[in-house]
Amino acid sequence: MKMTEVNNAVEPSVAEGDVRLLIKRKDDIEEQIKAYYDMLQTEGVGIDGPLVDGEGFPRADVDLYKVRSARHSISCLQNDHKAVMVAIEEALHKLHATARVGEGKDETKMEATGQTVSLSSPFALVDAVTQGSPAFQAGLRVGDEIMEFGSVKTQNFRNLRDIASVVQHSEGKSLRVGVFRNGQEVHLSLTPQHWSGRGLLGCNIVPLHR
Repeated sequence: MKMTEVNNAVEPSVAEGDVRLLIKRKDDIEEQIKAYYDMLQTEGVGIDGPLVDGEGFPRADVDLYKVRSARHSISCLQNDHKAVMVAIEEALHKLHATARVGEGKDETKMEATGQTVSLSSPFALVDAVTQGSPAFQAGLRVGDEIMEFGSVKTQNFRNLRDIASVVQHSEGKSLRVGVFRNGQEVHLSLTPQHWSGRGLLGCNIVPLHR
């Protein structure tokens, strides 16, 4: 009996450690992608700028091998980024499940309940939404308290750069967004994309300090 209680206490720490390792890997991948993007901007071609001149000849002002190599690396890293995002989602589900283990025992129940609350408590607030924007179309409203934004959750949220990174790497892809609205949980599907206004969302998000 005592061994079972010890195991229940250890498992959440292992799951949390897994999530931290995955988040570090995600951050490393994003740093590499950013470095390649910066290099392409320095070369003056970006991710999809033409590599031939107006007459169809290879551009002499660009290091073609370097640019092609960087674009290929970005493509591979984006696939890695997508895979690690999925792994983070799965690890977080595992963390939720582990937190629920042993709910019948008083001590474990208190620990699990505390974990569940911390996982679903909001970490950011929507304080502006532009009509006609992707955020507006998805159903985001001023006052919504964000508890989930793609792979960003309460326990791995550090600052707004986390959300910005998810948005940047998810253009044209549907993101799951969970919010608290009037005391109720609401789940939305938001697709970051270019529209007539600025950015890919058309809303303003600020961190919640609690």
